[in-house]
Amino acid sequence: MSKEKQVAESILALVGGKENILSVEHCATRLRLVLKDATRFQKNEIEKIESVKGSFLSSGQHQIILGTGFVNKVYTQFMELCNFGEGELLSKRDATHMSMNWFQKISRLLGDVFVPIIPILVATGLFMGVRGLIQNLGVTLDPTLLKFTQILIDTPFAFLPALVVYSVMKRSGGSPALGFVIGLMLVSSQLPNANQVAGGTAEPIYLALMGVNIPIVGYQGSVLPALVLGVIAARLEKWLRKVVPDVLDLIVTPFVTLLVSMVLGLVVIGPVMHIVEKGLLDAVNFLMNIPLGIGGFIVGALQQAVVVTGLHHTFKTLEIELLANTGANPFNTLTCGAIVAQCGAGIAAALKTKNIKQRAMYMTSVVPASLGITEPLIFGGNLPRLTPFVCACIGGGCAGIVSSLLGLAATGMSITAIPGILLYLNGQLPQYLIVCAIGFIVAFVLTTVFYKPREEK
Repeated sequence: MSKEKQVAESILALVGGKENILSVEHCATRLRLVLKDATRFQKNEIEKIESVKGSFLSSGQHQIILGTGFVNKVYTQFMELCNFGEGELLSKRDATHMSMNWFQKISRLLGDVFVPIIPILVATGLFMGVRGLIQNLGVTLDPTLLKFTQILIDTPFAFLPALVVYSVMKRSGGSPALGFVIGLMLVSSQLPNANQVAGGTAEPIYLALMGVNIPIVGYQGSVLPALVLGVIAARLEKWLRKVVPDVLDLIVTPFVTLLVSMVLGLVVIGPVMHIVEKGLLDAVNFLMNIPLGIGGFIVGALQQAVVVTGLHHTFKTLEIELLANTGANPFNTLTCGAIVAQCGAGIAAALKTKNIKQRAMYMTSVVPASLGITEPLIFGGNLPRLTPFVCACIGGGCAGIVSSLLGLAATGMSITAIPGILLYLNGQLPQYLIVCAIGFIVAFVLTTVFYKPREEK
């Protein structure tokens, strides 16, 4: 018996046999398996097999390191031993998805949804940061030029829900065009802007339903309502395609999908998210007042996790309230420390990866993040790989401790990271730089130590 056949037989026996395999493939050096029952993977015994150089689990795949050339021979023998029939194996994507836990599935969904719109967020985020920096330096832009920058920069963020629902529908097998229209409904000009409602400059539209007044607002710049609505709309559309007769499909399916989505988005999902937003505001206000820096750590560690949901826009209400009542904004400092920590984790991850495309993506996303726009870095780099994101959250928490102990507070709001320096020119600039440095260094060091990049070969 050949050596590669012996290795293939040994591996097959130690992974639970043919019936436990969902997917099998190989790269330049590793045999990659997705299993129905991961507990049957006998890691220690597999690594004792001659010619096996190690194994690890990454993104739902058990990867067995065999080496260049030899892995091809083992794969051939492995497939001959299993003799899979047509349809027995799942695609890599489907098999990996089945083997993920709920958190991994959510992270994967967020990554798949935001990857197509990352270039838009990178470009507009960079332009937004530069415009904010120029204006806060005291430069007065020509009104016409300012209007053009608003069109260039503000449009993608104002219509972000439309992009999100479009991407969710496309990823979930629905009609992207329907998704785009559903997303536009969430930001229709007939609806009061959610940020203006939060700032007290606009009033919501109240819908009386069964004796309850439901506030109806737009969701400009929000992510979570669009994400949830996109998933529901995609499933509804696919179900309708199955039950509606073909002759009526062109009319009935889009009509019902749009109608139900609009009602759910504005009457159910929107108001529910409003309750979640209010709860978040109350919780953050309470946390920031916990003594000994504990509150600063919690808020600093969780702030960028809230950005993932898109609910961070609601904190503007909290900042306005703080400035109006006290003339200071300590929440801004906690946000800055968390943002700079994401930059530190992103740079560390970029330095560790050997994949040129991944490194370029990281470095281009770090630039807008350093100006206060972290979504491209979070969704395109740190969150899908999880470890850098967790390390960045810890770094943000450490920065939050120091910020709380020093009593740091900004004199304004809405600019962070590098442009945020302008809010600390009242004698607190050295302390601000120290807080940001702590967040950056902690996240950078932790990511360097614990992040093991999965390189595609």
